[in-house]
Amino acid sequence: MEHLIGRKVLADVINKYGVTIIPAMTVLNEDSVKLLYNHRIDESTLALEPLPAQREASSQNRKLLKQTVTRSKELFESISDSGRIPLTNIRQEILPAVRDLSGNPDLFELFEIVKAKDDYTFEHNIGVGIIATLIGSWMNLSEEELSTLSLAATLHDIGKVKVPAAILNKPGKLTDEEFEIVKKHTVYGYELLKDAAGINPRVALVALQHHEREDGRGYPHGLEKSRIDPFSAIVAIADIFHAMSSKRPYREATPFHEIVAQMRQGKFGDLNPQIVSLFLDNLMKKLLGRQVVLTDGRAAEVVYLNPHNMEAPLVKAGEQFIDLSKIRNVQIREIALV
Repeated sequence: MEHLIGRKVLADVINKYGVTIIPAMTVLNEDSVKLLYNHRIDESTLALEPLPAQREASSQNRKLLKQTVTRSKELFESISDSGRIPLTNIRQEILPAVRDLSGNPDLFELFEIVKAKDDYTFEHNIGVGIIATLIGSWMNLSEEELSTLSLAATLHDIGKVKVPAAILNKPGKLTDEEFEIVKKHTVYGYELLKDAAGINPRVALVALQHHEREDGRGYPHGLEKSRIDPFSAIVAIADIFHAMSSKRPYREATPFHEIVAQMRQGKFGDLNPQIVSLFLDNLMKKLLGRQVVLTDGRAAEVVYLNPHNMEAPLVKAGEQFIDLSKIRNVQIREIALV
């Protein structure tokens, strides 16, 4: 454990008897590392301050995202003015960043970074592009398919350039009439993309279909499963996850456990079940060993995933083991970042 010397613990280190042996914010030295060893503390359970290299990588990722959102906004606004898609700029300036950010090995840091905070419309475009690219990589898409998916996901809401800004940026709930106007962004996007030179036709289909649902209750055409392009199904899942994870003027971000449960239960309409399962299962597998915050405010560690109910794992809070599948009034509110 000598490699831990100089690292700072961010939470109290508690032994098996419930006694705090090292308080939070302590910088570990030779004596405290011996204490960890003598009390048989598993170092994987320690909440440690990130190393400088980790902090630098996180800082660079946030900077890259901000730059990409800013440039994306400029390019989308040029589309609004000219009606032309600056495809070369998007491929050279936007997509490399989308692909790079989607490769972040810390999945939950990635999700935190891409949450929309200030400029929802344009942050959402990039966030969905990143999450959809991640899903596509989990599906082992070919390089060509993944490039097409990244472009389609990043441009999925391009039709919103034709929706009045006053409606898009409205801080409260939309009226029925306003929502009908917003729904037209799918058709507007398709019209912008379908004849654009150098763009795969599937990109236009994603713009048109990403709000379709497999039971035929989506929009704009009420398509059923067999008529929905698989890329549209991927983007629909990324779209929902990013939107629900982000804070909006009229609502707070939805807690992690609610997003996962609602997606699994089809609360957002019938999504492709195979892709939903792939996404959520991969998400939950990354939770094993992670520090989380429960809905009652307690810090805990995920120690076991129930294969029959992965959304409700076994967690350890202090010395108490809690089976979240049996205690329904406590769930995972958020994932702590390392």
